[in-house]
Order: sequence, then C-alpha cells, then structure tokens
Amino acid sequence: MINSQINILAQAKSYLHSVTSTQYRAVISPLFISSAGQHIRHILDHYIAIKEAIHSGTINYDKRSRGGTIETDIDAAMAQLDEIEEFLLSLSKIQLQQTIQLSTEVSVEKKQVEVVDTTLARELIFVGSHAIHHFAMIGQISKAQKLTIPEQFGIAPATATFMRDEQCAP
Repeated sequence: MINSQINILAQAKSYLHSVTSTQYRAVISPLFISSAGQHIRHILDHYIAIKEAIHSGTINYDKRSRGGTIETDIDAAMAQLDEIEEFLLSLSKIQLQQTIQLSTEVSVEKKQVEVVDTTLARELIFVGSHAIHHFAMIGQISKAQKLTIPEQFGIAPATATFMRDEQCAP
C-alpha cells in the first residue's frame, strides 16, 4: 500500500525533474485551462488533506491551496512531495485501518456537504488513483508542449495490467 503511494510520488518527482519552470507554469490554451503546476498542487492538496486528518479525524478534500507557490515553484512542489513521502512512510498498519470521517461537497447546484465513515487506507487508494488521473492530464499538457514523458506516466495500475496481458496474448 505505502510502496505504491511512494511509486506514485516518484512519478511526480520524475516529471518535476524533467521540466523547466516556464513549462511547469504554462497554460496551453485553448486546449487546457490549467497548468501542470496547478494539477500537481491539486494532487498534493489531496495528500495533505489525509495528512491533516491524522490529527483532526476528518478528511476534507474541498480545502485547497489554490494559487499557492506549489503551482509555480518546482522546488516548493518537490519539498512538499518529500514531506508527504516522509508522512506516508511513518504510517502504521493500524493507522491505515483506522476509521476516519470524510467531509465533502456533493452538489454543484448548492452547497451540500456530506460526511461519511472511511479508512485511511481506502482514502490513500483514492488519492493515488486521483493522482494518476491528473498525471494523464499533465501528460497531455506535456505532449502539447512537445515534451517527452515516461511511457507509464498517467497509466492506471489496472490499465498497465491489461496492457501487459495484451502483450502476452497469442
């Protein structure tokens, strides 16, 4: 569980090492409405929500740091990734199974917040999948910038298994 999350964070670090600050901050319109940096910040906001839930008992993915330095500063993003990795490595099996609350808005028509029980492990699975989804979008931004990205960047684990199985098929 934790190793898979560390591997996901390693993909983000690899991406950050491969781009310039200008590429990281660029919004390639009209194809995209956000930069790769904004996607990275959004991913990290979700991990930070889990980290904060250890103390508060509630995960709130709606709390975001839009416009923060992580969106524009590669070094700040790398530092946050390192902090999140350290946090993940500190988690015990007992903590992963502990019940916590998830508070989230569920309507676009009006403010409607629902609170449900979940576990830290289940939410880590979600944020990992969420990160991969955003990596796929960053991959498309990178292609629009004519950048080379690793073949597995933004590929979901089940998709990777499907692709391996297809290669082995007679």
